[in-house]
Amino acid sequence: MIPPQEASARRREIEDKLKQEEETLSFIRDSLEKSDQLTKNMVSILSSFESRLMKLENSIIPVHKQTENLQRLQENVEKTLSCLDHVISYYHVASDTEKIIREGPTGRLEEYLGSMAKIQKAVEYFQDNSPDSPELNKVKLLFERGKESLESEFRSLMTRHSKVVSPVLILDLISGEDELEVQEEVPLEHLPEGVLQDVIRISRWLVEYGRNQDFMNVYYQIRSSQLDRSIKGLKEHFRKSSSSSGVPYSPAIPNKRKDTPTKKPIKRPGTIRKAQNLLKQYSQHGLDGKKGGSNLIPLEGRDDTLDVETDAYIHCVSAFVRLAQSEYQLLMDVIPEHHQKKTFDSLIQDALDGLMLEGENIVSAARKAIIRHDFSAVLTVFPILRHLKQTKPEFDQVLQGTAANTKNKLPGLITSMETVGAKALEDFADNIKNDPDKEYNMPKDGTVHELTSNAILFLQQLLDFQETAGAMLASQETSSAATSYSSEFSKRLLSTYICKVLGNLQLNLLSKSKVYEDPALSAIFLHNNYNYILKALEKSELIQLVAVTQKTAERSYREHIEQQIQTYQRSWLKVTDYIAEKNLPVFQPGVKLRDKERQMIKERFKGFNDGLEELCKIQKAWAIPDMEQRDKIRQAQKNIVRETYGAFLHRYGSVPFTKNPEKYIKYRVEQVGDMIDRLFDTSA
Repeated sequence: MIPPQEASARRREIEDKLKQEEETLSFIRDSLEKSDQLTKNMVSILSSFESRLMKLENSIIPVHKQTENLQRLQENVEKTLSCLDHVISYYHVASDTEKIIREGPTGRLEEYLGSMAKIQKAVEYFQDNSPDSPELNKVKLLFERGKESLESEFRSLMTRHSKVVSPVLILDLISGEDELEVQEEVPLEHLPEGVLQDVIRISRWLVEYGRNQDFMNVYYQIRSSQLDRSIKGLKEHFRKSSSSSGVPYSPAIPNKRKDTPTKKPIKRPGTIRKAQNLLKQYSQHGLDGKKGGSNLIPLEGRDDTLDVETDAYIHCVSAFVRLAQSEYQLLMDVIPEHHQKKTFDSLIQDALDGLMLEGENIVSAARKAIIRHDFSAVLTVFPILRHLKQTKPEFDQVLQGTAANTKNKLPGLITSMETVGAKALEDFADNIKNDPDKEYNMPKDGTVHELTSNAILFLQQLLDFQETAGAMLASQETSSAATSYSSEFSKRLLSTYICKVLGNLQLNLLSKSKVYEDPALSAIFLHNNYNYILKALEKSELIQLVAVTQKTAERSYREHIEQQIQTYQRSWLKVTDYIAEKNLPVFQPGVKLRDKERQMIKERFKGFNDGLEELCKIQKAWAIPDMEQRDKIRQAQKNIVRETYGAFLHRYGSVPFTKNPEKYIKYRVEQVGDMIDRLFDTSA
């Protein structure tokens, strides 16, 4: 049981807590009442604010909408005014630009094109919006006038500033082709840079806005004329240079300054000159034929004009390629892409046709020369054909995209030249074989016949044009091997041809040698000609070319030469037989000679003396131009005769076969040798 004191204390504690809780509850109640009051006040304020916002909104929105409408109206007014200004400006275009159009674009192309752009827009506007307006006709006429002025300006710029390329510059352009070291490319300016830019601007405007292609015709006609005149000027340069100095000159090396060219001789193509130089070398060794004619026109008599014409044509071909390449580069800037090939085709026609016509004239002249047997003129075809074939890849590249007729012109000319060249080779071989035996044309001294020197000279030309001549021969072959046009096949054909010519020449010389009544002179004639042929073959590369199909040709000629020497030596038998030991009388020393024996010895001396004098007199007028061969033949004959005569003189010189020994013993052994040393020497 809880004591009373603790119970009383506990009651008081509970009462105190209860009192505190009541106070707290009263505080909370008062707070809630205040909060409710505040809430009511806030609701009242918010309701009042909402009411005011609604009133404000109802007042502002109509004003805002009205302001927007006013702004829109203002913008519309401004746009309308702007459109009106724009439209009105079209009506003023004609008056604003008429003066500029009337004065033309010269010197102010940019301003002029700006005016043309305004007129173009005016035309488009009136066409779309007022097609019946008189203003449309006015701006149309002004536009057409402006377009005509631009066309006229295009023509004027092209005409005034398109210059013929000088021969000096052209030769500079092509002079690096034969140089081993790389040269700087020679700049070629067809039009000044400023003029070119104006031409390009006008061209693009005419294509885009003018709907006009006539300017392309103007362009190709003007540039075609300049190209043609440039090439003709180069040809004329060669003619004048050759007539004034005898040798045309090439101008500057490309890396020299253009205004200070250093002249240097043009490299000659391999023509007759090289063979003539070789012939001069042979002449120094006494190998040149001096007499004896043939129905072949002498190659030495060839006019230098042919070389000049050949050089000029070859350089003109190279010039055409270089200038055409340059023209195409220029054309690419001026002419629209889809018109470039056609325009270029038209542009090069005159110059190309001129080259092809001149080439055909060369072919025609060669055909006529073949008929006249003037094979020196035919030789002009060889360097030209070689150059055309070497240049053909560049030609094909330049003409890429042109018409088929244009592309086929060069191959057609090459075919014509190959045909006429093959005909010349064939006819030359036939003429060598069939050259007539005319007694009055034969060299009286048995020297080298002109037919031989001409034949060798002609063959030497083929050394410079082995591939060309081989291709000519191959072009006439129908065998499957010919279709390959291999270098080896062509070389064998050329070797066979040269052997054929040499064979024909040998047969003809044998036939001609029969004209001589004296077999010894006939042998000297054949010896001289065979020796000339052999030396000519050895001094050039002909012997290697012959050896391709005939390995023993050199040995064969040496055998022929030796055979003719032996034939000649037999002519002295009628002299030496008189004093040969086998024909001498036998007698005993100290025994008196009988009359018959004395008479026989006298006849032997007289026969020897008469024969020696006769042969020396006759053979002194004969010729062996080759000094080495002449000395060899003299020495061999001198040894034989001196030995035989010395033995005879030793045996019978002291024999009393006559009272007048000086009448029969006319010559000492040394004198006989001296007489033989003067053989084949007309100056002795």
